[in-house]
Amino acid sequence: MRTIPGLWRWRRNPLYRRTDRVEAWLALLCGVLLLAGAPWVALTVGSATEHALLETAAAERAQRRQTVATVDRPLGRPVQDADPETAQAPHTRTRVVARWTAPDGTARTGRIVAPPGSEAPGDRFRIWTDLRGSPALPPMPPMMAQTHAWLAGIGAATAWGVLVEGMRRGARWRIVRFRYACWDREWERVGPDWGRTGTGS
Repeated sequence: MRTIPGLWRWRRNPLYRRTDRVEAWLALLCGVLLLAGAPWVALTVGSATEHALLETAAAERAQRRQTVATVDRPLGRPVQDADPETAQAPHTRTRVVARWTAPDGTARTGRIVAPPGSEAPGDRFRIWTDLRGSPALPPMPPMMAQTHAWLAGIGAATAWGVLVEGMRRGARWRIVRFRYACWDREWERVGPDWGRTGTGS
């Protein structure tokens, strides 16, 4: 019973006060909110996040096309790789001048980041472009959307737990203050006569 603060007050005791019972009900309510609310919050937030991210990924796939780029000449290593899948190792990718074909069939030339082993003139590799033919990041894969949804659900459940625990602590602090105030009032009433019973004074 000690593992859940406040639940020990459910045991019978003639010395219980109303604040003890209120604290016991508070502990029970917070326990229910944590056990039932946290999974519901996690599923709700996770599902909503996954739905939104999958819609975003579908919109990105509809607005981007994959094509083949041919290297004209290397330009050296990029300062920072904008692709989140390879941003952890930017030194493995090289910026090059390449040419490719836009979705409307026009030829395009520009500076892009080439994958490892595709820096020499004439090398070919696949890139993503928007509908105008400008280089673009790859659309979000479904697995990434699911991972972000799981993280969002876990974060929401954690925030819910912190909120419930914070409310419990705040309410318990007010209960304890009220209990001490009651003790002070009772002591003011009986304190002057403490120990005088049966002394004849």
